[in-house]
Amino acid sequence: MAINIPQSELDALARDFQLMWGNFPEPAQLTHKSREIIALNAASESVGLVKGGKCSECGAPEMHKGCLANRALNTQQPLFQKTKFGDRDRISYWLPVNGYPELFVHFGVGTIIDYNEAAEQIPGK
Repeated sequence: MAINIPQSELDALARDFQLMWGNFPEPAQLTHKSREIIALNAASESVGLVKGGKCSECGAPEMHKGCLANRALNTQQPLFQKTKFGDRDRISYWLPVNGYPELFVHFGVGTIIDYNEAAEQIPGK
């Protein structure tokens, strides 16, 4: 499936993505509806994702069973889903990109950080 967005726009979107998501401590990626990764942050790279690769090919196939990307793109509405990731909870998000109905930002919390454990370590708590 071809990406019908001029390369100069994709480059600008990738730069903008890095400004917003580059330092986010959990995996985040800008993804095309074909599942090709347009841009990703360092946390995504740390779990094996690569620019130009398919997000759906990372990890075990059962990790992608509840993927809501198609529904988010069809409705152009943000969606989330809470699932178990090992012994902890993970919340995954699919956010359509305004003006680019083929693109979405996909990220989750709870993939790298165990927030229940981390919350107990906050000073003064």
